[in-house]
Amino acid sequence: MQWNHIQLPDPEIQTLSESLNISKILASLLLRLGISNPNKAQRFLYPRLAHLQDPYELTNMDRAVQRTISAIKNHESVTILGDYDVDGITSTTLLTYVLKTFGLNPHFVTPLRLEEGYGMTQAVLERALSDSHPGLLFALDCGTNSVDEVAFLKNKGIDVIVIDHHQSKADQTLSRDTILINPHVYDDPEAPWLNLCTVGLVFKFTHALIKNFKETDHPKANAIDLKELLDLVALGTVSDLVPLLEENRILTYYGLQKIQHSNRPGIQALNKVSGLNQSQPLKPSDISFRLGPRINACGRLSDAALPVNMLLTDDFQKCTLAAQQLNALNQERQEIERSVTNHALELVETQGLAKQNAIISFSPDWHSGVVGIVAGKLSRIHNRPTFILTQEGESAKGSGRSIPGINLMTALSECSDLLESWGGHPMAAGITLNPTKISEFIDQFNKVISSQLDALTYLEPPLEISEYLSAEDLTEGLLEEIELLHPFGMHNPEPIFGIRNAIIPFPVTIFSEEHFRFQIKKSSGLPINGIAWKMASNIPPHNVPLSLAVKFSFNYWNGRKTPQLELIDWKLPQN
Repeated sequence: MQWNHIQLPDPEIQTLSESLNISKILASLLLRLGISNPNKAQRFLYPRLAHLQDPYELTNMDRAVQRTISAIKNHESVTILGDYDVDGITSTTLLTYVLKTFGLNPHFVTPLRLEEGYGMTQAVLERALSDSHPGLLFALDCGTNSVDEVAFLKNKGIDVIVIDHHQSKADQTLSRDTILINPHVYDDPEAPWLNLCTVGLVFKFTHALIKNFKETDHPKANAIDLKELLDLVALGTVSDLVPLLEENRILTYYGLQKIQHSNRPGIQALNKVSGLNQSQPLKPSDISFRLGPRINACGRLSDAALPVNMLLTDDFQKCTLAAQQLNALNQERQEIERSVTNHALELVETQGLAKQNAIISFSPDWHSGVVGIVAGKLSRIHNRPTFILTQEGESAKGSGRSIPGINLMTALSECSDLLESWGGHPMAAGITLNPTKISEFIDQFNKVISSQLDALTYLEPPLEISEYLSAEDLTEGLLEEIELLHPFGMHNPEPIFGIRNAIIPFPVTIFSEEHFRFQIKKSSGLPINGIAWKMASNIPPHNVPLSLAVKFSFNYWNGRKTPQLELIDWKLPQN
């Protein structure tokens, strides 16, 4: 693996270090995040809810609030349509709770993935309207490009508020009487709320609604504590892989704390069934690999109404049963995912797909609920944009995942004549097409990707070294500073440090066959403990100077908090 390190100008590091009274190492890490202004750096290191911008700065926020207040005053029937992923589920939960608190009795609907497809389809709308005829419908985490479906609702006399963060297509424009809150459509690309996912936008909407109620002395103005909603916001934000910067960082920072000590029985039951360690701080990875997949499993394989109801109810026994169901569904999802992944990898090998600019693989037997996860795995393994497609009815449907530098939305727009539908984000997208068009789509998409690539090659991406340290730099003081950068996530990755001339004084200790523990020697004091995951086939020599690439963090075990290295790669100095 190639290591890459760009040396930053020392005067810039020194200036920021002195301005904030922080180490040069922390100053360097901030500069690598593009933060050079001392005031911005201070806000980044010490996020505060007071730093959130006025929610009324979002385009159409006032219109959405006024229409909602009218619905509350007139006791209108309201329907909430939310997507079936974690962002959609938490958005639906949050808005349902808020509207109930303010006196409405909203009916919520989440699409049945296999029967109704993604988002605001005609099928899910017909089910949503089968039991009631609302005066107002909220579309959450969908709807930006649903021109025909919104027109269908309008023709039935139903007003529509869309709160969404998906990018719009040039040829899809909602009517002006539709209230759309979507920063990617209307707002300044530098706005600190630009990259909020839908649950973050619903939180902003709730904030705006409460502000209005307080200004007008509404009797229920103080019925909701906004801080109590942040557990839902963090769940959706981390799971949706949006950048953990600006307002996303603030909401996630406080939301992680709220999840760990949540008063919500559904969160408590989910924490328990997920095996979270309550004695150590919650990290975004706990959401990404434990909580999020269990919530997502229901939308992938069953009905996402289950986790919504779990998160809404105050009955802990019901929450426990629901969490156990989610856990069982997640285990089923893992088995299905493993099978599809192995088959897809086999096809990539036998069909030589890894030699193309993009990997596009199709099988009518694959489960549509896991194609996005499998596409993500293959894109990381082969460092190529990847689409995994399966058969649904008469159409081929699937999900794509990209790599840095390749914008899926731009590429798909140039293939749109071959697609029945498409949408998503630059790094993740979904498509539907006629199976007879797959071969043509593969050719066209590869040509488009080739034009995006220019001189970019598909070599293994280099390991980015944030800073080179000595073993003596590995102190608890440095760790306390690194913790100021938490939470790590998209666009704020956990730093990887290079250590030159490191000495592992004793042979490593292998455990569970594929991992090992080690120590590195310091010139004075105790050695630093380290761990290497799935690296037992690549064991470094002891008592030999080495270059190590490591992460550095606190390890929590049996009530103790100690510094620990995580080995990412190692090299002999000459390499």
